[in-house]
Amino acid sequence: MADKGNMSVNEAGKKGGDATSQTHGKEFYQDIGKKGGEATSESHGKEFYQEIGSEGGKQSGGNFANDPERASEAGRKGGQNSGGNFANDREKASEAGRKGGENSHGGGRS
Repeated sequence: MADKGNMSVNEAGKKGGDATSQTHGKEFYQDIGKKGGEATSESHGKEFYQEIGSEGGKQSGGNFANDPERASEAGRKGGQNSGGNFANDREKASEAGRKGGENSHGGGRS
């Protein structure tokens, strides 16, 4: 058995994560992700999400700016995983698309 005192935090985290992934399936991770997202949305306002979205975009170095195909694929996957939030609300979908285009800095209408 390895000496726990010599294990780094990263090593311990990886070991725990590996053990958990052996005993839990995809549904487990989807469930805890959903619960975490709901808890976060209850404790943070709109401004929080705007700020982290903005910061994330800055950190990414504009990964999608020069790769429209990759951006399209990410949007498609996000839409599939969102549970179809826009499926029954064309106006909401249109508004989200307009805002996304305005904030993408990748062009669009002037």
